[in-house]
Amino acid sequence: SCSFTKSLLVISCNFPYICRNDLKNISNMENLYRTFRLLLDNTTTNFIRYLHDQISWNSRLVAILGARGVGKTTLLLQHIKLHDNINETLFVTADDLYFSTNTLYELALKFYQQGGKKLYIDEIHKYQAWSKEIKNIYDQIPGLNVIYTGSSILDLEQGGADLSRRKLEYHMTGLSFREYLNIAKNIKLPVHSFEDILSNKIQFPYDKERPLQLFKEYLQQGYYPFFKEDGYYIRLKSVLNQTLENDIPNFAQMNISTAQKLKKLLYIVAQSVPFKPNFSKLSRDLDVNRNFVPDLMFYLEKAGVINQLRNDTKGIKLLGKVDKVYLNNTNLAYAISDTTPDIGNVRETVFFSFMRTTQEVTTSSVADFTIGKYTFEIGGKNKTQKQIEGIENAYVVKDDIEYGYKNIIPLWAFGLIY
Repeated sequence: SCSFTKSLLVISCNFPYICRNDLKNISNMENLYRTFRLLLDNTTTNFIRYLHDQISWNSRLVAILGARGVGKTTLLLQHIKLHDNINETLFVTADDLYFSTNTLYELALKFYQQGGKKLYIDEIHKYQAWSKEIKNIYDQIPGLNVIYTGSSILDLEQGGADLSRRKLEYHMTGLSFREYLNIAKNIKLPVHSFEDILSNKIQFPYDKERPLQLFKEYLQQGYYPFFKEDGYYIRLKSVLNQTLENDIPNFAQMNISTAQKLKKLLYIVAQSVPFKPNFSKLSRDLDVNRNFVPDLMFYLEKAGVINQLRNDTKGIKLLGKVDKVYLNNTNLAYAISDTTPDIGNVRETVFFSFMRTTQEVTTSSVADFTIGKYTFEIGGKNKTQKQIEGIENAYVVKDDIEYGYKNIIPLWAFGLIY
């Protein structure tokens, strides 16, 4: 028989063709396993993201999409380490050199023939025509489970095979305030329901910590899991550049000049959030057709760079007109703004960022936001009830307060919703 390095892969001579004629490919696969095991050995399981327990990991095809830097790779490796049989599992990155001479389908077939049961593919958007090969793997190798991660823009799947009937798709966001507290301060809090937050039923160790200073830290450097690493804003800007210069242009087949307009558009939004879009003015500023501006905004939104607040058109949020545009999270505001971000904009940005993860958020005609039957006005500790006076199910969400009372809720408390 021919065998790989210990703890990697063993192939018996029941496959003589592979043993005699595919030595080069076997060696390449051995390198894939070696890289996988090195990554696994360096993965900690001290804290698992909120999304893990919501995923049906045993489904035949699972997609985990999200913006760059939110922790998708780590989530896969943590799950493998805690729950999978290593000898039946393989983790690969779609831009590995292996795929310069081999296809995903070829890898999947060989892995399955050698006893593989679960194939994890990271950053699948870096592999050309990925959806067609995933479809073929799903249809032709029914005994193999495939879990892949990719940019959140991939759920558009333009020009590829339709996987909607085959896959279970999950979307991953950055850290909530609750998750940040767990990682940064070892403060372990449960997820709070929307109703509990509205009722001010908040569990927090007030006797040991105070939430306001911790929340300010989170607003500036707590959304992305790499916040503990040196040079946080440098890393964040690098992530942003990769999204604007590679992910979106490659997906949308943009030329270099159009990709640069994405950066200019983001800069315009960042200096004036919440930004009320004037597509005619933007088209002149960017020197593009007016009808193309909404497309650019949509790509930025799908890539996890901005959030667009729409009005409620007959209950169908996605068909509503865009009323305001926010950055995806407050860390981006501190990273790319020329000056210290306006605190009012920061408050609205973080509230929208928290709530859109679990709720349908639309604009309000009398206040800042509407969620279902509830109306929310966001402000500082001196914010009054005047704007929502006489409105049923209306709440004032205040920054710079530790405790809520009746329809007044501390802003930080919404960060416990996931």
